[in-house]
Amino acid sequence: MYKGKTIGVVVPAYNEGELVGDVIRTLPEFVDRAFVVDDCSTDGTWREIREAAREANDWVDGPEQEKVHADGGRPVAGRVVPIRHEKNRGVGGAIKTGYERARDEGIDVTAVMNGDGQMDPEILDRIIDPIVEGEADYAKGNRLSRSEHRDQMSAWRLFGNTLLTFLTKVVSGYWRMSDPQNGYTAISSRALTAIDLDDLHDDYGFCNDLLVALNVHGMRVTDVEMAAKYGDEESHIRYRRFVPRLSRLLARRALWRFTVKYVVTDFHPLVLLYALGAVGIAGGLAYAGWSVLAATPTPLDALLALLTVLLSSLCLTLAMIFDRLDNASLEPDVNGQLHELER
Repeated sequence: MYKGKTIGVVVPAYNEGELVGDVIRTLPEFVDRAFVVDDCSTDGTWREIREAAREANDWVDGPEQEKVHADGGRPVAGRVVPIRHEKNRGVGGAIKTGYERARDEGIDVTAVMNGDGQMDPEILDRIIDPIVEGEADYAKGNRLSRSEHRDQMSAWRLFGNTLLTFLTKVVSGYWRMSDPQNGYTAISSRALTAIDLDDLHDDYGFCNDLLVALNVHGMRVTDVEMAAKYGDEESHIRYRRFVPRLSRLLARRALWRFTVKYVVTDFHPLVLLYALGAVGIAGGLAYAGWSVLAATPTPLDALLALLTVLLSSLCLTLAMIFDRLDNASLEPDVNGQLHELER
């Protein structure tokens, strides 16, 4: 219990046998329930989860513990609930399993702390405070807000995170948000009940996809400053698969958000600006390419292609400005004060 609210923590784990036990053992005392999800690991993760749960719950090991699975197993009467996927579903799938259990148990605030030990349990209260105080429906860590935090990232990781931040701003409508890949999050029971968990992505694009769903449902989102923490954990992301899949996901979910929010629910001209901008840039670049390949390009061809791209870019910029203004009220800061765009 924390400030009168029940607190749950979802711990997704895949091949984190050397780390997940310490994550469980260092959970703050105010955590009422921890849903630790082994996503069909091939190492000793499940054994380590059970051992840490046994210590936390003072269990007597027995055959009944073998019945705990994600596909309908009975809840365990204890602070730590071990859950095991029979098939690997990805980190998003593991989080969704924990979210479903927290929603079914009526937990007020549910945080996510990955099983790799990157998320400092000492700052969990800061992550959940915006939800507990009623200032936001979803809070997430942000490692990009300060230079001393960014300096702990490799150049490649920082570049990728910065690029994904911009793309996710456009797709989700949360323009003050940064570091969308940060999995240290907290969500309210209100938001967890409103969104369709089954419709969300199962893999590493889950955090980005969740932001889009939250925006469509009018949920308030805020960032919480935090330092990056890296240790002996090993990333399971395979970038050759991750980048194309995430690109397709972001494009599809952007179209879904614009359609639902700005066409179906309430028409907004920014959808026309986005459409004109995208078509215009593609057309301008295609015309420039055709001019070069089909014949010797003239100065007029170059000027027409350039003007088309510039005007189309202006349309996209205006659409982004309108989108940011429209969503200003959904991004309170951690002190509950709305930012300047809303004033």
